[in-house]
Amino acid sequence: MDEAAAKATLKRYLDVARDSLLWKLEGLSEYDVRRPLTPTASNLLGIVKHVASVENGYLGDIFGRPSGEPLPWFDEGAEANADMWVTPEETREDVLGLYARTRAHSDATIEALSLDSVGEVPWWPEDRRVVTLHQILVHITT
Repeated sequence: MDEAAAKATLKRYLDVARDSLLWKLEGLSEYDVRRPLTPTASNLLGIVKHVASVENGYLGDIFGRPSGEPLPWFDEGAEANADMWVTPEETREDVLGLYARTRAHSDATIEALSLDSVGEVPWWPEDRRVVTLHQILVHITT
């Protein structure tokens, strides 16, 4: 399989996962998308926020392509797991907008780089920090 076909396959699977995540919110009330569902207060809208944050890191920062999106829930002193739930000030539109901008930025990274482009994941163990775009696409999709 040539690179273009391999990249298209990986992107298609990523898009299916992305669309499925958003589909989970369709038709739900504001209460239901914000309702804490776990002891750590995770909620459905928070999971979208988390996925956007993760995708910003993996398909942006580690390949030297930061999105410029402010992610204050990752700042020094932020509450643990603050990316897994939304605050009362964060609207559904805010989170879905972040996700849409992240998706566009990630897609631009996928388009611009080859599958064997190298990045470094600083929060992974040292012996596996150096990664390829191919590896990261598999990682975030699965």
